[in-house]
Amino acid sequence: MWKHQYTYLPEGMYSGSQNSEQMSSLAALERAMAQGKILEAPAILCDGDLNLIVDLGIMQGVIPRGQAALSLAGEPIKDIAIISRVGKPVCFQITGFESDGRGGTRAILSRRAAQAACLHDYLLTLQAGDIIPAKVTHLEHFGAFVDVGCGLASLFSIDSISVSRISHPRDRFYVGMPVRAVVKSVDAAEHRIYVSHKELLGTWEENAARFQVGQTVVGIVRSVEEYGVFIELAPNLAGLAEYRDDVVVGQPAAVYIKNIIPERMKIKLVIIDTCRSDSRPAERMSYFIPPEVDHIDYWRYSPSGNNRVIESVFGPAPLVSNS
Repeated sequence: MWKHQYTYLPEGMYSGSQNSEQMSSLAALERAMAQGKILEAPAILCDGDLNLIVDLGIMQGVIPRGQAALSLAGEPIKDIAIISRVGKPVCFQITGFESDGRGGTRAILSRRAAQAACLHDYLLTLQAGDIIPAKVTHLEHFGAFVDVGCGLASLFSIDSISVSRISHPRDRFYVGMPVRAVVKSVDAAEHRIYVSHKELLGTWEENAARFQVGQTVVGIVRSVEEYGVFIELAPNLAGLAEYRDDVVVGQPAAVYIKNIIPERMKIKLVIIDTCRSDSRPAERMSYFIPPEVDHIDYWRYSPSGNNRVIESVFGPAPLVSNS
Protein backbone atom coordinates (compact mmCIF):
# COMPACT_ATOMS: atom_id res chain seq x y z
CA MET A 1 0.00 0.00 0.00
CA TRP A 2 0.96 3.66 -0.14
CA LYS A 3 4.05 4.64 1.81
CA HIS A 4 3.26 6.59 5.01
CA GLN A 5 -0.40 6.40 3.99
CA TYR A 6 -1.68 7.15 7.50
CA THR A 7 0.77 10.00 8.10
CA TYR A 8 1.02 12.10 4.96
CA LEU A 9 -2.09 12.47 2.83
CA PRO A 10 -3.64 15.21 0.70
CA GLU A 11 -5.74 17.65 2.72
CA GLY A 12 -9.31 16.45 3.00
CA MET A 13 -8.29 12.80 3.32
CA TYR A 14 -7.51 12.69 7.05
CA SER A 15 -11.10 12.61 8.28
CA GLY A 16 -10.99 9.04 9.60
CA SER A 17 -11.53 7.66 13.08
CA GLN A 18 -7.87 8.10 14.01
CA ASN A 19 -8.01 11.83 13.26
CA SER A 20 -11.28 12.19 15.24
CA GLU A 21 -9.96 10.28 18.25
CA GLN A 22 -6.92 12.53 18.50
CA MET A 23 -9.18 15.56 18.80
CA SER A 24 -11.67 14.01 21.23
CA SER A 25 -10.32 15.67 24.38
CA LEU A 26 -7.68 18.09 25.63
CA ALA A 27 -5.64 15.12 26.85
CA ALA A 28 -5.81 13.56 23.37
CA LEU A 29 -4.68 16.82 21.78
CA GLU A 30 -1.78 17.04 24.22
CA ARG A 31 -0.72 13.50 23.31
CA ALA A 32 -0.94 14.36 19.61
CA MET A 33 1.28 17.40 20.23
CA ALA A 34 3.85 15.34 22.15
CA GLN A 35 3.93 12.72 19.37
CA GLY A 36 4.11 15.28 16.54
CA LYS A 37 0.93 13.89 14.96
CA ILE A 38 -0.49 15.51 11.84
CA LEU A 39 -4.19 16.25 12.25
CA GLU A 40 -6.82 17.88 10.07
CA ALA A 41 -9.85 20.10 10.71
CA PRO A 42 -11.82 22.77 8.82
CA ALA A 43 -10.64 26.39 8.73
CA ILE A 44 -13.73 28.44 9.62
CA LEU A 45 -12.38 32.00 9.66
CA CYS A 46 -9.48 34.17 8.57
CA ASP A 47 -9.15 37.20 10.83
CA GLY A 48 -7.91 40.67 9.93
CA ASP A 49 -4.33 39.69 10.71
CA LEU A 50 -4.58 36.69 8.34
CA ASN A 51 -4.57 34.14 11.13
CA LEU A 52 -6.64 31.05 10.34
CA ILE A 53 -9.16 29.91 12.94
CA VAL A 54 -9.73 26.16 12.91
CA ASP A 55 -12.62 24.20 14.45
CA LEU A 56 -11.21 21.31 16.48
CA GLY A 57 -14.57 20.31 17.87
CA ILE A 58 -13.78 20.56 21.57
CA MET A 59 -12.04 23.93 21.11
CA GLN A 60 -10.78 26.28 18.47
CA GLY A 61 -7.26 26.41 17.16
CA VAL A 62 -5.34 29.20 15.49
CA ILE A 63 -2.78 28.97 12.71
CA PRO A 64 -0.75 32.21 12.86
CA ARG A 65 -0.16 33.85 9.50
CA GLY A 66 3.50 32.85 9.43
CA GLN A 67 2.56 29.21 10.03
CA ALA A 68 -0.12 28.96 7.33
CA ALA A 69 2.05 27.43 4.62
CA LEU A 70 5.57 26.32 3.75
CA SER A 71 7.37 28.51 1.24
CA LEU A 72 9.35 26.28 -1.11
CA ALA A 73 10.92 29.09 -3.13
CA GLY A 74 11.78 31.31 -0.16
CA GLU A 75 9.16 33.85 -1.19
CA PRO A 76 6.47 35.25 1.14
CA ILE A 77 3.19 33.36 1.14
CA LYS A 78 0.54 35.31 -0.77
CA ASP A 79 -2.48 36.49 1.18
CA ILE A 80 -4.85 34.68 -1.18
CA ALA A 81 -3.14 31.37 -0.35
CA ILE A 82 -4.24 31.86 3.26
CA ILE A 83 -7.69 33.35 2.65
CA SER A 84 -8.60 30.61 0.20
CA ARG A 85 -8.25 27.94 2.91
CA VAL A 86 -11.40 29.16 4.70
CA GLY A 87 -14.16 26.59 4.43
CA LYS A 88 -11.69 23.83 3.58
CA PRO A 89 -9.86 21.20 5.65
CA VAL A 90 -6.32 22.08 6.67
CA CYS A 91 -3.66 19.83 8.14
CA PHE A 92 -1.49 20.92 11.04
CA GLN A 93 0.67 19.98 13.97
CA ILE A 94 -0.12 21.28 17.44
CA THR A 95 2.67 23.47 18.84
CA GLY A 96 1.08 24.66 22.09
CA PHE A 97 -1.95 25.93 23.96
CA GLU A 98 -2.99 29.36 25.25
CA SER A 99 -5.93 31.12 26.87
CA ASP A 100 -8.65 32.15 24.46
CA GLY A 101 -9.37 35.27 26.55
CA ARG A 102 -12.78 33.97 27.63
CA GLY A 103 -11.71 31.56 30.32
CA GLY A 104 -11.11 28.74 27.88
CA THR A 105 -8.19 27.27 25.97
CA ARG A 106 -7.28 27.29 22.32
CA ALA A 107 -4.61 25.35 20.47
CA ILE A 108 -1.73 26.92 18.59
CA LEU A 109 -1.30 25.13 15.29
CA SER A 110 1.22 25.05 12.45
CA ARG A 111 0.32 23.99 8.93
CA ARG A 112 3.85 24.95 7.90
CA ALA A 113 5.35 22.38 10.31
CA ALA A 114 3.07 19.65 8.98
CA GLN A 115 4.07 20.49 5.41
CA ALA A 116 7.78 20.55 6.30
CA ALA A 117 7.50 17.09 7.86
CA CYS A 118 5.59 15.81 4.83
CA LEU A 119 8.19 17.21 2.45
CA HIS A 120 11.31 15.93 4.19
CA ASP A 121 10.04 12.66 5.67
CA TYR A 122 7.83 11.59 2.76
CA LEU A 123 7.92 13.43 -0.56
CA LEU A 124 11.69 13.77 -0.83
CA THR A 125 12.11 10.07 0.00
CA LEU A 126 9.98 8.96 -2.95
CA GLN A 127 11.51 7.27 -5.98
CA ALA A 128 10.57 7.45 -9.65
CA GLY A 129 7.80 4.92 -10.22
CA ASP A 130 6.24 5.22 -6.76
CA ILE A 131 2.45 5.46 -6.83
CA ILE A 132 0.92 7.89 -4.35
CA PRO A 133 -2.49 9.34 -3.47
CA ALA A 134 -3.29 12.84 -4.70
CA LYS A 135 -6.24 15.22 -4.87
CA VAL A 136 -7.10 17.66 -7.65
CA THR A 137 -7.00 21.26 -6.37
CA HIS A 138 -6.99 23.49 -9.45
CA LEU A 139 -7.47 23.17 -13.20
CA GLU A 140 -5.72 25.21 -15.88
CA HIS A 141 -5.60 24.76 -19.64
CA PHE A 142 -2.04 23.42 -19.37
CA GLY A 143 -2.67 20.88 -16.63
CA ALA A 144 -4.14 19.92 -13.28
CA PHE A 145 -2.60 20.91 -9.96
CA VAL A 146 -2.79 18.17 -7.36
CA ASP A 147 -2.19 18.02 -3.61
CA VAL A 148 0.38 15.27 -3.06
CA GLY A 149 0.47 15.60 0.71
CA CYS A 150 -0.51 18.11 3.40
CA GLY A 151 -1.46 20.74 0.82
CA LEU A 152 1.83 20.59 -1.10
CA ALA A 153 1.29 20.80 -4.84
CA SER A 154 2.49 19.07 -7.96
CA LEU A 155 1.23 19.22 -11.54
CA PHE A 156 -0.18 16.80 -14.07
CA SER A 157 0.77 18.41 -17.38
CA ILE A 158 -2.07 17.97 -19.87
CA ASP A 159 -0.10 15.45 -21.95
CA SER A 160 0.54 13.29 -18.86
CA ILE A 161 -3.12 13.01 -17.84
CA SER A 162 -4.12 10.35 -20.38
CA VAL A 163 -3.14 8.92 -23.75
CA SER A 164 -6.48 9.98 -25.21
CA ARG A 165 -6.20 13.66 -26.16
CA ILE A 166 -8.27 16.15 -24.18
CA SER A 167 -8.76 19.86 -24.76
CA HIS A 168 -8.76 20.78 -21.06
CA PRO A 169 -8.11 18.90 -17.78
CA ARG A 170 -11.77 19.45 -16.87
CA ASP A 171 -12.53 16.75 -19.46
CA ARG A 172 -10.93 14.25 -17.09
CA PHE A 173 -10.98 15.74 -13.58
CA TYR A 174 -12.95 17.97 -11.23
CA VAL A 175 -11.65 20.02 -8.29
CA GLY A 176 -11.61 17.89 -5.16
CA MET A 177 -11.35 14.61 -7.09
CA PRO A 178 -9.22 11.93 -5.38
CA VAL A 179 -6.75 10.43 -7.85
CA ARG A 180 -3.56 8.40 -7.96
CA ALA A 181 -0.25 9.65 -9.31
CA VAL A 182 3.01 8.03 -10.35
CA VAL A 183 6.22 9.86 -9.49
CA LYS A 184 8.30 10.80 -12.54
CA SER A 185 11.18 12.39 -10.64
CA VAL A 186 12.14 14.10 -7.40
CA ASP A 187 14.13 17.34 -7.39
CA ALA A 188 15.60 17.48 -3.89
CA ALA A 189 17.36 20.80 -4.54
CA GLU A 190 14.15 22.57 -5.59
CA HIS A 191 11.98 20.61 -3.14
CA ARG A 192 9.62 19.49 -5.90
CA ILE A 193 8.27 16.23 -7.21
CA TYR A 194 7.00 15.67 -10.74
CA VAL A 195 4.11 13.32 -11.35
CA SER A 196 2.17 11.65 -14.15
CA HIS A 197 -1.18 9.91 -14.47
CA LYS A 198 -1.62 8.15 -17.81
CA GLU A 199 0.51 5.16 -16.82
CA LEU A 200 -2.16 4.08 -14.34
CA LEU A 201 -4.98 3.98 -16.91
CA GLY A 202 -3.95 0.81 -18.72
CA THR A 203 -2.19 -0.17 -21.93
CA TRP A 204 -3.75 -0.16 -25.39
CA GLU A 205 -4.35 -3.91 -25.18
CA GLU A 206 -5.83 -3.75 -21.67
CA ASN A 207 -8.29 -1.08 -22.73
CA ALA A 208 -9.12 -2.62 -26.09
CA ALA A 209 -9.91 -5.96 -24.39
CA ARG A 210 -13.03 -4.30 -22.94
CA PHE A 211 -14.54 -3.95 -26.40
CA GLN A 212 -15.51 -6.27 -29.24
CA VAL A 213 -16.10 -5.85 -32.96
CA GLY A 214 -19.82 -5.48 -33.61
CA GLN A 215 -20.60 -3.65 -30.37
CA THR A 216 -22.23 -0.22 -30.28
CA VAL A 217 -20.94 1.85 -27.35
CA VAL A 218 -20.86 5.44 -26.13
CA GLY A 219 -17.71 7.51 -26.65
CA ILE A 220 -16.69 11.14 -26.40
CA VAL A 221 -15.61 13.20 -29.42
CA ARG A 222 -12.10 14.44 -28.63
CA SER A 223 -10.83 15.76 -31.95
CA VAL A 224 -12.34 16.57 -35.35
CA GLU A 225 -9.82 16.47 -38.19
CA GLU A 226 -10.15 16.62 -41.97
CA TYR A 227 -9.34 12.93 -42.22
CA GLY A 228 -11.68 11.76 -39.44
CA VAL A 229 -13.11 12.08 -35.96
CA PHE A 230 -11.23 10.77 -32.92
CA ILE A 231 -13.62 9.32 -30.36
CA GLU A 232 -12.52 8.34 -26.87
CA LEU A 233 -13.80 4.96 -25.69
CA ALA A 234 -11.79 5.06 -22.45
CA PRO A 235 -9.27 7.57 -21.00
CA ASN A 236 -6.39 5.66 -22.60
CA LEU A 237 -8.15 4.48 -25.74
CA ALA A 238 -9.56 6.26 -28.80
CA GLY A 239 -10.80 5.15 -32.19
CA LEU A 240 -11.22 6.89 -35.53
CA ALA A 241 -14.48 7.41 -37.42
CA GLU A 242 -15.02 9.00 -40.81
CA TYR A 243 -15.22 12.78 -40.91
CA ARG A 244 -18.55 14.41 -40.15
CA ASP A 245 -19.25 18.13 -39.99
CA ASP A 246 -22.10 17.83 -37.49
CA VAL A 247 -20.08 16.72 -34.45
CA VAL A 248 -18.23 18.89 -31.93
CA VAL A 249 -15.43 18.24 -29.46
CA GLY A 250 -16.74 17.07 -26.10
CA GLN A 251 -19.94 15.64 -27.53
CA PRO A 252 -21.01 12.10 -26.56
CA ALA A 253 -21.62 9.80 -29.51
CA ALA A 254 -22.97 6.29 -30.04
CA VAL A 255 -20.40 4.45 -32.17
CA TYR A 256 -20.33 1.05 -33.87
CA ILE A 257 -17.02 -0.81 -33.54
CA LYS A 258 -16.15 -1.85 -37.09
CA ASN A 259 -12.67 -3.26 -36.51
CA ILE A 260 -9.95 -3.62 -33.87
CA ILE A 261 -6.39 -3.88 -35.24
CA PRO A 262 -3.77 -4.44 -32.48
CA GLU A 263 -0.77 -4.57 -34.84
CA ARG A 264 -1.63 -1.05 -36.01
CA MET A 265 -2.96 0.11 -32.64
CA LYS A 266 -6.18 1.23 -34.34
CA ILE A 267 -9.90 0.96 -33.74
CA LYS A 268 -12.21 1.78 -36.64
CA LEU A 269 -15.57 3.28 -35.67
CA VAL A 270 -18.80 4.34 -37.30
CA ILE A 271 -20.76 7.17 -35.71
CA ILE A 272 -24.37 6.05 -35.30
CA ASP A 273 -25.76 9.08 -33.48
CA THR A 274 -24.69 11.99 -31.28
CA CYS A 275 -26.06 13.08 -27.93
CA ARG A 276 -26.28 16.29 -25.94
CA SER A 277 -22.90 17.68 -24.95
CA ASP A 278 -23.25 17.09 -21.22
CA SER A 279 -20.39 14.69 -20.50
CA ARG A 280 -18.82 14.97 -17.07
CA PRO A 281 -15.78 13.35 -15.46
CA ALA A 282 -16.46 10.09 -13.65
CA GLU A 283 -16.89 10.30 -9.88
CA ARG A 284 -13.83 8.08 -9.54
CA MET A 285 -11.13 7.23 -12.03
CA SER A 286 -10.86 3.58 -13.10
CA TYR A 287 -7.28 2.37 -12.72
CA PHE A 288 -5.61 -0.77 -14.06
CA ILE A 289 -2.93 -0.76 -11.34
CA PRO A 290 -4.33 -2.57 -8.26
CA PRO A 291 -4.59 -0.49 -5.04
CA GLU A 292 -2.02 -2.66 -3.26
CA VAL A 293 0.66 -1.89 -5.89
CA ASP A 294 2.69 1.18 -4.89
CA HIS A 295 5.50 1.10 -7.48
CA ILE A 296 6.13 0.43 -11.16
CA ASP A 297 9.47 0.42 -12.98
CA TYR A 298 8.22 0.37 -16.54
CA TRP A 299 5.05 0.93 -18.54
CA ARG A 300 4.54 0.28 -22.22
CA TYR A 301 1.32 1.44 -23.82
CA SER A 302 1.99 0.01 -27.27
CA PRO A 303 1.15 -3.62 -28.10
CA SER A 304 4.08 -5.94 -28.78
CA GLY A 305 4.94 -5.94 -32.46
CA ASN A 306 3.82 -2.35 -32.99
CA ASN A 307 6.53 -0.11 -34.45
CA ARG A 308 5.22 2.94 -32.61
CA VAL A 309 6.56 2.61 -29.07
CA ILE A 310 4.83 4.59 -26.33
CA GLU A 311 6.44 3.89 -22.97
CA SER A 312 7.52 5.32 -19.63
CA VAL A 313 10.69 4.14 -17.92
CA PHE A 314 10.97 4.68 -14.16
CA GLY A 315 13.50 1.96 -13.35
CA PRO A 316 15.10 -0.93 -15.23
CA ALA A 317 13.10 -1.56 -18.41
CA PRO A 318 12.41 -5.18 -19.36
CA LEU A 319 13.36 -6.42 -22.80
CA VAL A 320 10.28 -6.06 -25.01
CA SER A 321 10.27 -7.55 -28.46
CA ASN A 322 8.87 -5.53 -31.35
CA SER A 323 8.70 -8.60 -33.58
